[in-house]
Amino acid sequence: MPAPRSDADLVARVHALRPLISEHALRTEEQRRVTAEVVAALTDAGVYRMNVPRRYGGYQTRPRTQVDALAEVAAACGSAGFTALIQAGCAFIAALFPDEAQDEIFTSPDVRVGGTLIPDATAVATDEGYVVNGTSGFATGCQDADWHLLTVRVEAGEGPPEVLWAAVPMAELEVLDDWYVSGLAGSGSNSVVARDVVVPAHRVLPVGPLLAGEFPSKAGADDPFYRMPVLLMFCVWTASHALGVARGALAEFTERIHRRGIAYTFHQRQHEAAVTHLQSAEAAMKVSCAELLTSDLVARIEAGEPFTTEERAKIRAQTGYAARLAKEAVDLVASASGASSLHREVPIQRAVRDVQALNLHAFVNPATNLELYGRVLAGLDPGTPFL
Repeated sequence: MPAPRSDADLVARVHALRPLISEHALRTEEQRRVTAEVVAALTDAGVYRMNVPRRYGGYQTRPRTQVDALAEVAAACGSAGFTALIQAGCAFIAALFPDEAQDEIFTSPDVRVGGTLIPDATAVATDEGYVVNGTSGFATGCQDADWHLLTVRVEAGEGPPEVLWAAVPMAELEVLDDWYVSGLAGSGSNSVVARDVVVPAHRVLPVGPLLAGEFPSKAGADDPFYRMPVLLMFCVWTASHALGVARGALAEFTERIHRRGIAYTFHQRQHEAAVTHLQSAEAAMKVSCAELLTSDLVARIEAGEPFTTEERAKIRAQTGYAARLAKEAVDLVASASGASSLHREVPIQRAVRDVQALNLHAFVNPATNLELYGRVLAGLDPGTPFL
């Protein structure tokens, strides 16, 4: 069944998939990639269309709806949620490429685009474009992607190298089976290898100008949707993941406390214990605070106003802080879930590892983002162009 032509009921469609995604969460982790059944279900729901241009059949879904939809996926399975947000985000980046490249990439509104953000690969300029070589890690969902946005550096002799995103068909890249990790273990974030891959000039996107709000697409140049800063949009997507994992863990905890007691106490049912009431309430308040931070940053991004450096730094800090609050909420309910929750089929232990992995992500890391914001508040340069 093809995805609906509208995103009007997208959140409800994804919510209806939660039992299926949850059912496949353990197998997703065991096979270290999202199962084919879940990928197909998310495709049919239209998740991969959220940032595809309307002229190709996409939705251009407003950020608030994207948060709600992606959080539903993450609540059921952190790995599936993270893979979905990366592919949603990379479709947004692909829509900033030259229009000729977009015509090649968006042959279907359900195309899946992955990407790597660290420029470990190198590119050498030719008359027609670039020749790319190198290995890039953390290529989330690469085994189920159609295209990959490979971050590459072009050595310029003196001075720092130029950094580009190069759009490459996945068929032209080798996938290394090297994703053996503890958190987001089912996200399929293997390394990809480029060996003398030829990338025509129209399939590259300079990162420096992009961070300054300049991109070559003429079709999207005046579209307010694609004028939203791409790095701030990544704040939207990663915050949604933190919220989803925390909500899923809290819901699981709330259900389990009615089925188990507290060993070596007189409590036959955990939900009757006062300590459980305090734990549940505190975890719920941490999630609520993360939701408020996320709602605030989303509202400011949707407003579409020009952003000062301080505003950009604050949004990154809010994202990191929301992720920290989500982790604290998950850790709290996990510590109250007893030894039985260590079994791999119990979702709470997976949520602990997944939300920890998110907090370790360089763009999300709470300590890094707080330092960045604090530098700006102190009147210093933020120390990074990634705002």
